[in-house]
Amino acid sequence: MLKRSKFETTQSQIMHRAEDLIGAASNRYRITVQVANRAKRRRYEDFESNEDAMMKPVLRAIIEMSDELTQPEIIGEL
Repeated sequence: MLKRSKFETTQSQIMHRAEDLIGAASNRYRITVQVANRAKRRRYEDFESNEDAMMKPVLRAIIEMSDELTQPEIIGEL
């Protein structure tokens, strides 16, 4: 029996997003650390808010960072 993911992004889409992030980065190690730090931060935010996360923090971080890369308008002006 295959396990269905609870989110609409497929594994191949996640791989493409991760490849896009690595391809756009000047340093592979640095982007990997940035994804890990964002995932760690999101994990603690989810833990503190007592929400049952539907998506793993690393996958969420990859999706968010690739969206920021392809759609800079979602970041907004500081």
